[in-house]
Amino acid sequence: MFALLLYRTIADRLLPWAVTLATRLLARSLNVPEPLVHSTGDYVVAQVAAFEHGVGRSLCPLRLARLLRAWWRGLH
Repeated sequence: MFALLLYRTIADRLLPWAVTLATRLLARSLNVPEPLVHSTGDYVVAQVAAFEHGVGRSLCPLRLARLLRAWWRGLH
């Protein structure tokens, strides 16, 4: 029961505070406004997701193994 109370306290109170502090510190170190840090972070997440969905599918291990087997059969 105590662990659940501790977890909820950390998740509900300390984690949002730490994220806000990190955002403010990053914004001040880069000398940019906080909303710009938020929007840039959203843009980076969208770019990474697009890359993973586009290139990640073509680099699937099963698909690469299938292509390698087909290439190997073509050599013989």
